Amino acid sequence: MNNYNFRVPTDIRFGKGQISCLADEIGKYGRRVLLTYGGGSIKRTGVYDSVLKVLEGFEIYELSGIEPNPKVTSVREGVRICKEKGIDVILAVGGGSCIDASKHIACAAFYDGDPWDLVLDNSLVKKALPIFTVLTICATGSEMNPGAVISNEETREKLEINHPLLYPTLSVCDPTYLYTLPKSQTAAGTADIISHIFEQYFQPNDGAYLTDRLSEAALKTCFKYGPIALEEPENYEARSNLMWTSTIALNHLLTFGKGGAWSVHPIEHVLSAFYGITHGVGLAILTPAWMRYVLNKDTEKRFAMYARNVWGIMDKNEHYEALKGIEMTEEFFKKMGLPGTLSEVGIDDSQFSEMAKEAVRTSGLQSRSYVKLETEDVEKILRSCL
Repeated sequence: MNNYNFRVPTDIRFGKGQISCLADEIGKYGRRVLLTYGGGSIKRTGVYDSVLKVLEGFEIYELSGIEPNPKVTSVREGVRICKEKGIDVILAVGGGSCIDASKHIACAAFYDGDPWDLVLDNSLVKKALPIFTVLTICATGSEMNPGAVISNEETREKLEINHPLLYPTLSVCDPTYLYTLPKSQTAAGTADIISHIFEQYFQPNDGAYLTDRLSEAALKTCFKYGPIALEEPENYEARSNLMWTSTIALNHLLTFGKGGAWSVHPIEHVLSAFYGITHGVGLAILTPAWMRYVLNKDTEKRFAMYARNVWGIMDKNEHYEALKGIEMTEEFFKKMGLPGTLSEVGIDDSQFSEMAKEAVRTSGLQSRSYVKLETEDVEKILRSCL
């Protein structure tokens, strides 16, 4: 097991009605609040009104329209508001995209240059506004980690900014806020959670026994409750289990003792940067293809372990077990109604070469991923998804 530092300072308020704590908790930091959200679904579902009711008496300024793959242009607008209005606290109400943009705004509010500079060099981050979140989509785990993924439409880059100052101060996780999610968002969110776990599970270090068992339990939770949440959107047991799995899938608990670069996310980030597709959809398409591509005599044992411990597949032949586990994973994504190929989402091979180069350039795929990938490997994986 590798050496590891583990400290997660975020205060999680989980369960029904936890939004009631916001006035007291935000009030500790000030009265001027920047409320950030996406396309307006929080108004249709009533969450917006609940937030305003709880924060009655506060000065509320709004930044709406944050994109599903949040853009630096939205961050720049948020920074402008923060500086002009003297914002004390940022409250992100929505999913990972809204929270990610808010994190970037929080630190860029104290920077005099362009916010994108902080993505390229996080040593420039010196201070950040307190970030509060009300989660309405479970997927990214951004409510309990210090990372944010931001897209620059001008350069067609989708990169992460990560800094300890960007941990949310407090996150409200009320599973009832997931009841009105469209099936497509529930499915894509579940795929994202699963991919986060995979990225930490499939690592070169095999000595973190406890961490692996926790990862397998988290995966089994997704495979059990994802379909139930699709068919019974107001099933509290399903929604609450998925919501908590989403949080622990990316609060570093499942990385403990392992480390290493991720494998599929860097490829998907380029895919969604070029085409703007839903992140979870891209991951669902790429993951089985990546699994098949990296399956070899060295990785076979871990893939077989995954198949046995998560799917209950038992056979004397480890290679068969491994292949069957990959097949079950692919079938699960199809069961959730997710596309299985890039052609299904209107993507051809015209930019694969450029995308593959960018994926390798902006990641640790060549040096630290589970199976090291060169540009030609990434391009082959993309082509296998057509």
